[in-house]
Parts: sequence; C-alpha cells; structure tokens
Amino acid sequence: MLRTGRHDPTTRLARGELWKASRTPDGPGTVHLSYRQPAVTATGYGPGAGWLLERADALAGLRDDPAGFLPLARQHPVVAVLADGMPGLRLARTERVFDELVRVVLAQKVTTIEATRSYAALVRRFGEPAPGPVPLLLPPAAETIAAAPYWMFHPLGIEQRRADTLRRLAAVADRLECTVHEPPDQARRLLMTRPGVGPWTAAEVAAVAYGDPDAVSVGDYHVPHQVAYALAGEQRGTDQRMLELLAPFGGHRARVIRLVVHAGVQEPRRAPRAALRSFARF
Repeated sequence: MLRTGRHDPTTRLARGELWKASRTPDGPGTVHLSYRQPAVTATGYGPGAGWLLERADALAGLRDDPAGFLPLARQHPVVAVLADGMPGLRLARTERVFDELVRVVLAQKVTTIEATRSYAALVRRFGEPAPGPVPLLLPPAAETIAAAPYWMFHPLGIEQRRADTLRRLAAVADRLECTVHEPPDQARRLLMTRPGVGPWTAAEVAAVAYGDPDAVSVGDYHVPHQVAYALAGEQRGTDQRMLELLAPFGGHRARVIRLVVHAGVQEPRRAPRAALRSFARF
C-alpha cells in the first residue's frame, strides 16, 4: 500500500526495510524504516527528516489500534483464519494527502499496470532527487502539477480528465492536507466535496493517508468480488453485497479487506484481462 508498483521511483521496499521519499511541510525528506525483531529503527534525511521521524511510528503502522477486531474476527471462520495467519498486519498512516491523491487519481478507470506506469512517468517528469543515500525521487510538488498544461501529461499516458482532476486538486493541496486533523469519516466527506473525488477515491486515500481502518473502496473493479468469494464463497460480488458481508466488522472493514488482499484471495476469472491502453499514442 505504500508503494505504487514495483518500479515506484519514490519508494524502495525490501524484506525488513522501507525507504520512502516525501515532501513535508518542512521540506523534502526521506525516511528509512528497518525492522530487526523486536524493534523498528527509523532514520531521516533532508530538511523534512524531523517531520518524518515524528511520524515514523505511524508509517510503520504502530499507531494502528486493532483492539476490538479479534472478537469480531472470531465470528467468521474465514476472517478468523486470516487474522490468525497475519497477526502482525498493521495499517500505515502517511499523512500526505496530496501524494496519495496523485497515486489514486491516476488509478481511476484504468488497469493497475496503466496506473503504475503513468505514476512512474509522472514522478520522473516532475520529481526531483530525494535526500539520502538511496537514489529515489520526490513526488511531484503540488504547485508544479497545478501550473503544468495538459499537453505535458499526455505523453505520460494521462488523458485530460485525470490530468485536469490532478491540477484542480493541486491548486488546493494545502487545504487538503489539513484534513488529516479530522476524524477519518469526516475527512472522507471533505475530500468528496472536490470535483473528481468520489467514494472510491476518498476511501483509497483515507486507507493510507489517514490509516482509516473502516474505509471501504465502493466502486472498485476487483474488491467486491474478492470479498464475496473469500467471505461467502460467491464467485461474483456487488458493492451492496460487499457492504452486507463487511457489516459485522464495522470500524474494521478496511482491515478485513486488507487481510483478504494480502492473503491473495482471488475470485475465479471469467473473462480475459482488460487490454492495456496508452493514451500517449492517441
């Protein structure tokens, strides 16, 4: 959830460690998390190092509170098995709302491969070298995105609808960052007042930027089928059916979805994969 594809220029993830470059209110920075049982060690680089280190425990998921989830999980045989099999699963919180919005908006109405390719191309086009010993790039600055004309996005495989959404959100990025101080449900509602941000986009952002344990991505192409297949053995699912199955886990619905996704539960495929497109060629 903290990396946009295997070739994300802003993030490096390996066994037991994470490198992540970010733009913070104090300036650019890179944080390195290293896990050696029983401790997580955080190291920061650049002007934003202090800001990142103050929130390193949240990035590692250590502010996530799963209290109350296990009694709910025990009520469902599949969820109980998943929870027992992944007892260390925690929900990260980045507190970088615009960065997550960029990632999620690029995933609207396209395949995952298309979205990750466009994100990597966008970072390489508008990003800058991040501080620290690892060669990473910073996410694009909001002011850079807001000022860029559409024709600069088109060669990156981003059509005008998503490009315009990004530019509108970039123009109010400072106000969007303030939503991290709101309760997650209120923050989601505030995000959805912006054109181009619907329930799916708001939930995807909330799950990572706010570490929201109850965010449900209504409108997702795969998740309703995965949840229906995992929890009820049904090969296809709808948003309504997904919400019905998740209702007993209120307050922890995102946690159940994360368990299902991390376990690799996948509904049987009924059609060929969607064809990959390249808006850059249009």
